[in-house]
Amino acid sequence: MRILLLTRSFNSLTQRLYVDLVEDGHTVAVEYDIAESVTEEAAAMFAPDVIVASFMRRAIPESVWRRHLCLVVHPGIVGDRGPSALDWAILEGEREWGVTVLQAEAEMDAGPIWAAETFPMRAARKSSLYRNEATEAASRAVRLALARVAAADFHPAPLAAGGGRGRLRPAMTDADRRVDWARDDTAAVLAKIRASDGVPGVPDELFGVPCRLYDACAEPGSTTATPGTPIARRELAVLRATRDGAVWIGHAKRLDAERTFKLPVGLAFPVEVSVLPERPAPLDADTGGYRDLRYEEADGVGYLHFAFHNGAMGTLHCERLLAAYGHALARPTRVLVLLGGPDFWSNGIHLNLIEAADSPADESWRNINAIDDVTRAIIETGDRLVVAAMQGNAGAGGVFMALAADQVWARQGVLLNPHYKNMGNLYGSEYWTYLLPQRVKSGPPAAVMQDRLPVSARRAQRIGLLDAVLAAEPAQFLRDVRDRAATLAADPALPDRLARKRERRAEDEARRPLAAYREAELAEMRRNFYGFDPSYHVARSHFIHKTAPSWTPRHLAVHREPTRAARKENA
Repeated sequence: MRILLLTRSFNSLTQRLYVDLVEDGHTVAVEYDIAESVTEEAAAMFAPDVIVASFMRRAIPESVWRRHLCLVVHPGIVGDRGPSALDWAILEGEREWGVTVLQAEAEMDAGPIWAAETFPMRAARKSSLYRNEATEAASRAVRLALARVAAADFHPAPLAAGGGRGRLRPAMTDADRRVDWARDDTAAVLAKIRASDGVPGVPDELFGVPCRLYDACAEPGSTTATPGTPIARRELAVLRATRDGAVWIGHAKRLDAERTFKLPVGLAFPVEVSVLPERPAPLDADTGGYRDLRYEEADGVGYLHFAFHNGAMGTLHCERLLAAYGHALARPTRVLVLLGGPDFWSNGIHLNLIEAADSPADESWRNINAIDDVTRAIIETGDRLVVAAMQGNAGAGGVFMALAADQVWARQGVLLNPHYKNMGNLYGSEYWTYLLPQRVKSGPPAAVMQDRLPVSARRAQRIGLLDAVLAAEPAQFLRDVRDRAATLAADPALPDRLARKRERRAEDEARRPLAAYREAELAEMRRNFYGFDPSYHVARSHFIHKTAPSWTPRHLAVHREPTRAARKENA
């Protein structure tokens, strides 16, 4: 079928639907929900069989849903209505939630139901649940709905016939989200911050300054401090007392500053946090609480976790990761597995920290060199096998940092964005000009960089970016990783394999040194950061400040390029 994806932005859910539908053989175009007239024009130009609305804040125009079958993806169970579905599910402690695909009609979220899927809830941030369980359920539900459309003999059930516990609920307000530090226990504090994580954050005050809070986790044990009081720091997070314990707050958005966007608390409040007593967490100790770096070992395999918030790696993150990598190399293991975090492997340089710097160009330069240092260390590791095991999505430089490993594995459902162009035509570094040609199985490597579209795990394996795609369920994926890594470590042929690896690296170095690749890449990046073309700085600022788009990029809105047919990713 011809399917038009209508969305407010090309977010993780819409990207997942895009790659799944293309791989199913559909012809897919994307249009941003900018204005009713734009949506009407897109529908007329593309003439879709079905419009799928995946991420919307307002109703589809009547002029469109009366002419076309429009299926709305709602992140709630059957009967749930309203714009804060997942927020309420978290705050009210739902044990099971779901995604419903319903037909657009005059009343929002009230049309006939074409498909619905459920999933068990876990204690996690809204953004994490949305990106994982809700996205998986949405993919299943949309594909089922489209199969029913194609069958032509399915009649969607009216909303009133759905039954169950779903109901109309209002938009969650700041009053609903606000923490009462004197009355709320730790569980309540976590629920409010998790329900608000991503957007809009919990309204609060920190060090007497109005702000919004994000990224919380509980600290084991209890405290006698006054609830709400900052009592300790760890890396860039701050620990605040609750009525019955304490919670770590990782990120905040100051509302008194000229530039209001989310930052690590230690950078949003550098002076105030610096005087708090430090409560460190050893790299290889399971102390609980706030941890973004952790190392463990089993069966001759080292496992290095780096769960940086939203996969962003600033200069300091890269320096800490490089030190942790050195720690891992000092251990007597035969295989080292780099696990990233449960939501992201890595998305490359940290755009928020760059935007906040006195000189964004200088910080961009420091940041790209720091992540290059990590990538080079992985490439030059010759005494053990290095595996990049992607639990979550990866983008830009994070993809190429993973390609520095000897083996790259990914969880089924993970998306890769192996390009930089969408961020103001960045050239990119992380030794991609060395690593990518070794990986791509067909076509010019530059084509991967120019495509600007997300790549599914299966397609990434087909084109050579991945060596294996493992289980979709996160716990099973980790079990599969451990089994495969232990098998590699126990392989009697591993010493010979490592010897060949060192020989290839020496041959490559003699042919063209790594330093030469880096120098050439950074020469291009210097033009991006310091040159006359401000595209990177403009794109970064729009991204950080969530500027509403004025048009749909042409690589998505293929219906607006009359000389090109809508691309098929699996062609």
